[in-house]
Amino acid sequence: MTTTQAIKLLDDFRRGKVGREKVLRAFQAAPLADLGFAQVDTHRGLRKGFPEVIYGEGKTPEHIAAIAKRILQTEDRLLITRVATAQAEAVRKAIRGAVYHEMARCVTIEKRPLRKRHGAIAVVCAGTSDLPVAEEAALTADIMGNKVSRIYDVGVSGLHRLLARLEDLLSAHVLVVVAGMEGALPSVVAGLVRRPVIAVPTSVGYGASFGGLAALLGMLNSCGTGVTVVNIDNGFGAGYAAGQINALATD
Repeated sequence: MTTTQAIKLLDDFRRGKVGREKVLRAFQAAPLADLGFAQVDTHRGLRKGFPEVIYGEGKTPEHIAAIAKRILQTEDRLLITRVATAQAEAVRKAIRGAVYHEMARCVTIEKRPLRKRHGAIAVVCAGTSDLPVAEEAALTADIMGNKVSRIYDVGVSGLHRLLARLEDLLSAHVLVVVAGMEGALPSVVAGLVRRPVIAVPTSVGYGASFGGLAALLGMLNSCGTGVTVVNIDNGFGAGYAAGQINALATD
């Protein structure tokens, strides 16, 4: 049951259009759909304000398509992350309107896009190699109903590039900052703005970056205030958290 469906059901009960028993049955029903290979959480949209997100990596194309079709029986939008080309093609064949975002490795379906909230989320990335993670964060925030400002290729090796976008940084309600290598960019951004900064370490870098561990440790030890850190390459987690923060500020 979605939030919209729950509100309609309660309004109908208040107006005498449905009986108490029907309302009780609706809310007592198990909030899941058993597909045999997956237990789909049909209650996620009501609890969280956004439906269950499908993590595509490791799933077969057929399983992803089946889960997506079940979620869309009751929801108007869906996000699938970490999707390979074969998986995306299976979803596009099964569901009209599915869009594959190759750079972000995501699929989105929007029957009715959410109205954008006031205030923007800035997604900032250090280098072009960080774009897949940055785009995953940007798409996640966007489909959740947020305006997204993309500020790309502004790493600390050319700090003037970041300062040239200072107005965009200052106007954002929350900032997602993506960087690999030594992971210094979130600390710099946090020193410039008064808004929350969500740092995303990426696995970009040479040998001693240890697959993003160096950036992760650098961000965890940031001297910048207001910096929180998500896992390596977790653009989705950062975009989702940024969307929730922006909702608190604007809804």
